[in-house]
Order: sequence, then C-alpha cells, then structure tokens
Amino acid sequence: MKKILIVLLSLSTAFTAIGAVKQQILTSPDGKLKIEINTGDGLVYSLSHEGVQLLAPSEISMTFDNNSIVYGKNGKVRKSTRRSVDEIVAAPIYRKASLRDRFNEITLVYKHCRVIFRAYNEGMAYRFVSQSDTPFKVISEQADFVFPEDYKAYIPYVTKKNSWDEQFFNSFENHYTHSKISSWETDRLAFLPLLVECAQGKKICITEANLTDYPGMYLHNGDASAKLSAVFARYPKQLEQGGYNNLQMVVKDREDFIAKYDKGETAFPWRVVAVSSNDAELTDNDMVYLLADEVEENADFSWVKPGKVAWDWWNDWNISGVDFKSGVNNDTYKYYIDFAAANGIEYVILDEGWAVNLKADLFQVVPAIDLEELTAYADERGVGLILWAGYQAFDRDMEAVCKHYSEMGIKGFKVDFMDRDDQLMVDFEHRAAQICAKYHMLLDLHGSFKPSGISRTYPNVINYEGVFGLEQMKWIGPECDQVTYEVIIPFVRMLAGPMDYTQGAMRNATKDNYRGVWSEAMSQGTRCRQLAEYVIFDSPLNMLCDSPSNYMREGECLEFISKVPTFWDDSRSLDGRIGEYLTMARRSKDIWYLASMTNWQARDIEIDLSFLGDGKYSMEIFRDGTNADRIASDYKREIIDVPTSRKIRLHMAPGGGFAAKITLKH
Repeated sequence: MKKILIVLLSLSTAFTAIGAVKQQILTSPDGKLKIEINTGDGLVYSLSHEGVQLLAPSEISMTFDNNSIVYGKNGKVRKSTRRSVDEIVAAPIYRKASLRDRFNEITLVYKHCRVIFRAYNEGMAYRFVSQSDTPFKVISEQADFVFPEDYKAYIPYVTKKNSWDEQFFNSFENHYTHSKISSWETDRLAFLPLLVECAQGKKICITEANLTDYPGMYLHNGDASAKLSAVFARYPKQLEQGGYNNLQMVVKDREDFIAKYDKGETAFPWRVVAVSSNDAELTDNDMVYLLADEVEENADFSWVKPGKVAWDWWNDWNISGVDFKSGVNNDTYKYYIDFAAANGIEYVILDEGWAVNLKADLFQVVPAIDLEELTAYADERGVGLILWAGYQAFDRDMEAVCKHYSEMGIKGFKVDFMDRDDQLMVDFEHRAAQICAKYHMLLDLHGSFKPSGISRTYPNVINYEGVFGLEQMKWIGPECDQVTYEVIIPFVRMLAGPMDYTQGAMRNATKDNYRGVWSEAMSQGTRCRQLAEYVIFDSPLNMLCDSPSNYMREGECLEFISKVPTFWDDSRSLDGRIGEYLTMARRSKDIWYLASMTNWQARDIEIDLSFLGDGKYSMEIFRDGTNADRIASDYKREIIDVPTSRKIRLHMAPGGGFAAKITLKH
C-alpha cells in the first residue's frame, strides 16, 4: 500500500507580499483547466476548461468565533506557495490497482488559516486549513457555485419539504430532478453529488472529499438565479433516542454554529468540482479517492477481504423445497451458508431481526438464533458472517460490541439508519471505522451519506449506501423509473465512491409488468441488466439480493455473478451518455469483464475492444433474449471468439443490458 513515486516537483516557494498580487492563475497539468483566483475583494475563484467558462466568479469564506477575521472576506493573504505533484498511488481495494495522482497546487497563507487550491486534469478542488492556537467554533462556511448561464442540473433533492432542520434528517436516497438551476424548488435542499450540464457538452459534478469531523455539504438556490450555495447542518445541541425502532438519535435542538474544535491545525473537507468533456469521463474520475487521507503508515489491512454476500432481507428469507419454516432462525441461515459455500460466496449477512427488536442492544439475541453455533458452522465451510446493526445500538457500546463479536468470529457489521451528516454523525463513522479496524472487522455503512474517500484511509470500510438502491423495489410502484436512474448514478453518485446498491434480482419485469411486491420483489428491466450491474457498479462488498432457491434454479446466471470480482486492477469507461446508456470494461488479473446498460430505449451499440491488444480471446456473453422486451427474464448465453477487428455489435432490449467475460485463449 506504499506509494510508488514517479516524480515530485516542489516548485520554489513563491512569496507574495501582503497586498501585492491580487490575482493568481492555476492551471491543470495538461493546461486545459484554468482556475482564476482573486483575493482583492474577498476570495473569489472562477473555472474554465479549454476556454469554456464553467463557473463564473464564485465567492468562498469561513467564519470562526475566535477572531474578527472572516477568511476569504477581510483577511489578507500574507504569502502564497506553489507546487506540482506527479506520483503513482496504490489503491488496493478499488476499481483500479493504482492511480496517477497528478496536480498543480497553490496555497494562500493567511494569519491563522491557509486556503489550498488544486488543479487536476479531471477537475479542481479547494479546502481551508485552520491553524488556530485556541479552541474555536466554525460559525459558517460560504461555498458558492455561480454559473455563467442557467444550465440544467441533475438534482438529488432531500425527500422532505419541511424546515431545513427536518430536512437534515434524511436517508440520502432519492431520484434526480432534471431541471434548470433557476427552477430549483426553493424550499428544498439537495445532497451531493450534484451534476450540472454546462456549455459545449461539458459537465461538472460537485461533491466533497476527505469529510472528517465536519458536517456534510448540501446545496440550495433560494432566488431563482444561476447560483448554488452551500448549506450545513448546525451542531446538535440536544439528541433524543427514537426514530426507526428506537435505533436512531433524533436532533431536538441545534447550536448556532456548525462545528467545534480544540486548538491546532484543522483541515476542512475538499470542495470538489469534477470536470468532463464527455459523459464517460465522469465514471472514470478518481479525485475523491486521491483527495482522501492516505492509510496510516505501517497500518496493516491485509486482512480485509472483499467479496460477495448472500443477503436475506430483500428476498424476505423466502426459500423453497425445504422441510423447515424459513425465517430468522438457525435452519434458514445454515441454508444460506451452505448455498454460499457451494458457490464460492464469501459472506452471509444476518440482516435486521437477529437482535431483539426495540431494545437497541446488540447483546440481546432472539431465541431462534444461536450465533456461536452459526459462526462455527460458517467457519467450517469457509464463509464469514456479517451482522446488521442499527446505528444507535452500535454506537452506545461500540468497543464492547466489536470486541465481543470479533472474538466470536463475526467478520463485520452493516450499520444502518444514521440518516444524518452533522459533525457528530460524520465523527461517528470515523470512530466506527477505527474501532472496527482495531478488531479486524469490515464495516458496511448503510443508511449513510455519500462516501468521501474514507475507504482509502480505512480500507475496512468496504461499502457505502447513499443511493436509491434496489431495496426500494420491494414497495415502490410503477411510477418509479428505476431503469433511467440506474443509467444516471454511475455518472453522478458513483463518482463519490462505491455503492451498496444490492442488485441481483432473478424476477425481472418490463416497464408494463413491474409492480412492488414486498415478499417476492422484482427488478425493472431485463435479467442481463442485473448481471451487467455487477460489472458496472462499484461495490467491494456486493450483495446477491435474491433467494438462494431462485439462484439455484438459474445456474448459468448464478455462476456468472458469483465469479465477477468486486474490485479491479483496471477499469475503462468505453462510452456512455448520462440517462441513456453506459458501457464499461474492467480487468481482474488477465480476465476482462464487459458490460452495458440502456434506458427504456432499445439500443444497438458497437464496442471497440482494441484495448485487449494482441492475442486470441474468447468471450462468454449474456445478452437480452429475442423476447426480452416482453419477458424481461429472457436471455441468451453464448461463447464466441472476439473478432480480430476487435469490433462487436450488440443489441439491448428496452431496460436491457449485457455482460461478458473475456479470456485469453492459450
């Protein structure tokens, strides 16, 4: 996990006398991206790419309580420094084995604060760093994004429409509203990431990286302008246990500040603006990972084992052909364990139900479950067990819980229902990562805000939700267009990091035939689309959402799913348009996987496989069947030779897709 240095150029420090230079220009290594920074009247930046203005002059500042200076407003820049970095970074559990970290940087130095700007070929980022010699509070942060025109955006509104304090209590799951910025619903906040369509086909995606001990950022437009402004949850003043099954802490009152700290250096989150000239570039952007803190030197995470999970909750513990009553009991979980062992699936999750309901106490196990027996049974068969936990139940005695269950042999926790991202909640997720790492336990942060790179710092944080996942199909009706959503999220949400989307449905429905069924849920779109999602969606801990009984009746699909890796040595976005379609190729060792998905429009695409290089290749391909437009589960599996032309043409049904495994012939 050590960095491999190519070249590190620290340019000679450029000292700027106070009040001398009011404007700084920072360009990306390839010269295409330009940030203009003006410190003459406040702190204002603008952004352009290949001469196209993406952000008009936009003001930023931070207000602390321990001095009269509002950094970015009335504080003076004492000096500035520049540097350039170009190095290779190892990424052991990611969509690529290594990344090139290449940027130009400028640091503006104030009396008690620094502001750092970075220009990558793929976008820009900036952050504030406080150097206070006394304890302090952050009263507010100004982060404006001013657009030169009234562009359209993909806006993930918070579901609630009540007061902002009530909107801060949300699950970070929603579809996107595609509308002009000026048409923003002024009574609603939106969470990140958020994508804006700019001039000449360029797009920017706004998010944040290295979010630690600070509230997450929302965006808002209250005046029908072409400007978005940051909003942050204020620090919780009074918390009360409640919410879903008493597993949450509900904020009853808030302070008049957003964060508080002891003295010393405090680095605040990076504000990230990813830039693309074509849509496919967004699915290949690594800025969030690169901007996160590196793993602590000499830390050993070699024990972290990504993999697949046989998941119980989505299929409602429904299994068939057995002589026992299925449900939350040992017989059912032994069935899941046997299924996982027989198919090379690394884990089984015990989702909600194994702990006594309404007690918020993870030491109270329901009588029908014998965890020690199940753990031993799973261990004998090479399968690990992961436990679901409500947030408050996990947090109330985190160290004791992790110690107890790690000694039992449990491999990790799926923690759910955080539903906030104020400073206390962001801190909780980092404490959870630290304590789980201490006891060699995986952590799946379900019911959480979007990732911001914590998996680089703590590789045991193996997945994140913050996505409107397939679980919604258990109850939502045909008014929901999940197929279109699925060809939006790779360009927006996935830019922030992995997604606990929980795909793998074996009941598949066309647009006309879909309905929400709690106990026998189905997906929208074709069977091959579900297979494709295992390749396209980033998910180091990846669920098999359907019943083992259903998978065993679908042997070809099960074999493909069970063998798809969950992290990669190389990933390439071959083509795509947001909301329409996407084609990706990923490599694990010497095997390539290829997949594509379309919206509700049938599509014929030609794929260029020239990246394979020389040699003869065989392709196992799952494609939509002739009648997949009427029977979504219809598919055809075939094995073909990759043409020497390296060009293949494939058809996708409405809501369809395909998935393929490409191997070198010896």
